[in-house]
Amino acid sequence: MCGTCGCVGGSGEGGGARIAVPHAHPHDHDHVHAGHGPDHTGVRDHPSADRGSTGDGETITLEQKVLVKNDDLAVRNRAWLAERGIVAVNMMSSPGAGKTTLLERTLRDFAGRRPVAVIEGDQETALDAERIRRAGGTVVQINTGAGCHLDAEMVRGALTALEPEPGSLILVENVGNLVCPALFDLGERSRAVIISVTEGTDKPLKYPYMFAAADLVVINKIDLLPYVDFDVEQCEKYARSVNPDLRVLTVSATTGEGMAAWYDWVAHP
Repeated sequence: MCGTCGCVGGSGEGGGARIAVPHAHPHDHDHVHAGHGPDHTGVRDHPSADRGSTGDGETITLEQKVLVKNDDLAVRNRAWLAERGIVAVNMMSSPGAGKTTLLERTLRDFAGRRPVAVIEGDQETALDAERIRRAGGTVVQINTGAGCHLDAEMVRGALTALEPEPGSLILVENVGNLVCPALFDLGERSRAVIISVTEGTDKPLKYPYMFAAADLVVINKIDLLPYVDFDVEQCEKYARSVNPDLRVLTVSATTGEGMAAWYDWVAHP
C-alpha cells in the first residue's frame, strides 16, 4: 500500500508490478517481476513522512517505511547509473498532458545523437510502449496494476531488462498522476513535469509538491492556445511561487514549436 494516498502499489509492498522485457518483435510481452535488477543513489526529502500525529500512527509508520526503503534503493540506482555515465530523467504529468507524444518526437529527433531508452509506466496495457517502439525507441513497459506511481525497485528491474549502453539517456514516463510520483525518488538525475494548456493555469497551485520537487516544467500543446483559456505567463508565476528555481519551457510536441529548448535541456538536465 502507498502510505501517501492509500493506493495498492509499490513493488516493495506487494503491489505486483510487471515489467515487460523488450524483444525484437513488438508484440512479444513476456513479463518478469519487478525488483531483480542492479543495486543502484541523493535522497529527496519527503515532507509527507513528517506530518506529525494524525491519530493513525500505523499509517504514518507504514508510509515512513515505504519511503525510507524506496530512497535507499534510489540511492543505489543513482550510483549505478552514474558509474556508467547514464542520465535518467523522470517525466511526470497528469493523464493526457502529452508525455508520450513528447517522447515520440524526442526519439525521432534524437536519432543518432545519443542512445536513448524509455521506461514506460502505466497501470495497464502496453499501448504507449508500442508507440515508443514504432518511433524507433528501446522500451521496457512497467504495469503497476492498482499502483499510481513508479518506484525505485520497479526502475531497478527495468534497468536490468533494458541493459542500457554506457552514456545513454533514459527517459522514464511515470504513471499519469500529479501526486504520488513526486514523492518517490527513482534514482533519476532530473525531474520534468509536463502540463498542457488544456489543463488550467492554476495546476502549480493545486499540486504544489509536484512542482516543488521538479527541475523543469514543460507547458505542452501551445498550438491549442488560441482555443483554450490558459495564461502562460500566470502559470509560470504560479510555478515559480512554489519553486523559484524552476525552469519553464513552452512547446508543442505536435508541431515541433519550442522543442529545440527541450532537446538542449534533456541532453544536459
